[in-house]
Amino acid sequence: MSGAGTRGGTGGLIVVALCFATIVLDGYDLVVFGATLPVMLRDPSWGMTTAQAGAIGSYALVGMLVGALAVGALTDRFGRRKVVLATTAWFSVSAGLCAVAPNPEVFGLLRLLCGIGLGGMLPTAIALTSEYAPAARRQLYNSVVHVGYSTGGVVATLIAIPVLPVLGWEVMYLIGALPAVVLLPLAWAYLPESPAFLVAHGRRDEARALALRHGLDPDDVLGRESATAGSATAGSPTAGSSAAGSGAAGSEAAGPAAPPSLRSTVRELFGPVYRRRSVVFALVGFCGLLLTYGVGTWLPEIMRSSGFALGSALSFLLVLNLGNIVGSLLVARLADRVGSRRVVPAAFATGAVCLVLMALSPPAVVLYLLVALVGFGAMGAQILVNGFVAASYPARIRATGLGWVVGFSRLGGIAGPVVAGLVLASGVGVGWNFAFFAAFATAAVLLLLALGPAGVPAAGESEDRSGDSTGDRDGGVRR
Repeated sequence: MSGAGTRGGTGGLIVVALCFATIVLDGYDLVVFGATLPVMLRDPSWGMTTAQAGAIGSYALVGMLVGALAVGALTDRFGRRKVVLATTAWFSVSAGLCAVAPNPEVFGLLRLLCGIGLGGMLPTAIALTSEYAPAARRQLYNSVVHVGYSTGGVVATLIAIPVLPVLGWEVMYLIGALPAVVLLPLAWAYLPESPAFLVAHGRRDEARALALRHGLDPDDVLGRESATAGSATAGSPTAGSSAAGSGAAGSEAAGPAAPPSLRSTVRELFGPVYRRRSVVFALVGFCGLLLTYGVGTWLPEIMRSSGFALGSALSFLLVLNLGNIVGSLLVARLADRVGSRRVVPAAFATGAVCLVLMALSPPAVVLYLLVALVGFGAMGAQILVNGFVAASYPARIRATGLGWVVGFSRLGGIAGPVVAGLVLASGVGVGWNFAFFAAFATAAVLLLLALGPAGVPAAGESEDRSGDSTGDRDGGVRR
């Protein structure tokens, strides 16, 4: 069966390419609001206020939370392929309708609907990538897919620089509807179903045929999914891989051991041993997503208010997302070598220092460098937080711990655009906006330092007292 595993390049690559494309469009539709905001705020026919814009910036993130919560039940019933197709159509149509919204209120509602589609699509696409990635390339494939969001931000900015001044903000949202025209037919033709879904519904022969067709080792796929069928959902892409290798792969007669109850898992998560790290990780994730979405939404308008022309203000958003792409890949590689507990605080500290220096109004060339380092450091660190969390809990409570941190972190993403908008609307100097973000980056550093080295595993280690040695090999936790 090793030959099947080696053939995995082409079949797996098709799935990765399609999932990467959907996540690029996800990134486009989220970042496009920040890119168009300087023009929308100055549109006299709308009269949008800064505080109102901050609230609208959070609506898509509220929708993403709703979509992420609903997607697990939907994928269990309909499968990941259908969910990816449906959510891609959903957010494409919603994005296109934003272009014809008559006022900020309707626009905000459409952004909420767009977020629901994005929230359901993103974890499902990541989970499919993890399933179809050959074991030897799983880290690489997941890293590529995870930079799709920032790549979408780069695409949105590159289009906005020439298009916004000439054609207006509406065209940017019409472009967001292109997935329904371009991507959906390709995904309909080439995106396969999830082997985990097929196994969970007793369709093992179909799962085996699908594995062979896409160049995967069918015994590896069936064994991995047999151990996790019924528990791996799109909302938790790590679940399907964290139990790989545990249990009897081919045994259908003997079911898996009964999992611990939710109450006992939560009690252990917040018990004396893990309480400290559970609180710290949640707060760090909150700070990280507040930075990611707060800076991503408001950077162009902050720079516009500082006196930069529209094109220059948008170029800062381009540099931020390019820095995020490079940072996401490099800090992940560095963390594999020296451990997340060293890299994550250092990355947040880099972002904090750069944000403070940005508040001092340095020359434009220096400012571009600092913005790139914020993307590289503070925002690049966010991709490591979930992997850091997953490696810090034993397998029996890992999914619950990760779910708690991811859920609480999303509140930071929702708060970021709102609170940053209020700071900007208050009339304080532009430098205070950067100081505001620097405070949260600093808080993340202090929280991680307060956790101490004893609170988390070292490089290459996983605090797994249940004997599962494979739970942290899958890069799918980094999202």
